[in-house]
Amino acid sequence: MLKLLRLLLLVLAMVLVFILGTVVCVLRPRHPNNVYFLGRLFNKACIIIGLKVTFRGYENANNLQSAVYIANHQSNWDIIALTGAVMPRTVAIGKSSLFWIPLFGQLFWLSGNLLINRENKAKAASTIGKVVEKIRERNTSIWMFPEGTRSQGKGLLPFKTGAFHIAMQAKVPLVPIACSSYFGQVDLNRWDNGELIVEIMPPISVEGYEPKQIRDLLKHSRQTLETRIAELDQEARRPLS
Repeated sequence: MLKLLRLLLLVLAMVLVFILGTVVCVLRPRHPNNVYFLGRLFNKACIIIGLKVTFRGYENANNLQSAVYIANHQSNWDIIALTGAVMPRTVAIGKSSLFWIPLFGQLFWLSGNLLINRENKAKAASTIGKVVEKIRERNTSIWMFPEGTRSQGKGLLPFKTGAFHIAMQAKVPLVPIACSSYFGQVDLNRWDNGELIVEIMPPISVEGYEPKQIRDLLKHSRQTLETRIAELDQEARRPLS
């Protein structure tokens, strides 16, 4: 019964978000603050599923003009659990197939996010150049999941290089977003689904790294994120049994 009630409330909440989001995005299409606005709305749905999310480290990003944010990607719940960490003038990069998801895909694009074709390496490389240009010209930040897919409880997966190419070419810092492990933690039939800790970590400078050292930058960034996730896992409150 509780699960059905929550699903109904989630559907109603998402419909309201899509309606309000669409109105805002039509009035200011692809504005760099649309994603920030929508992220705050989506995050409020955590109350419905009984998941408490604690955000930390906003001060680490408040004074950044532009950055590439890299977060660990665990499940479909990330769309409501992590979006409270999205900073102003930040857009995400997603695979082009997202556009064809009814309602969500169209709003994802209209809000200002970027879509790339991962299967076509030539087009993906061209898109990286456009992203770098967007960062430089509009002081925009980029949010990416460097794992490229949901880890689904398998721990931090290997990183792809796209985020690091963008940061190095745009000469902007990387900002890790560490989210405590929660895959399988959400049970819609349980009142209390515990706590999730999301931390915006101090920026990682790309200065001093040459293009041939991109793997070193990737390895350092991944290790930094993995270490902090393990620490947050020890601190986050688990669901009451």
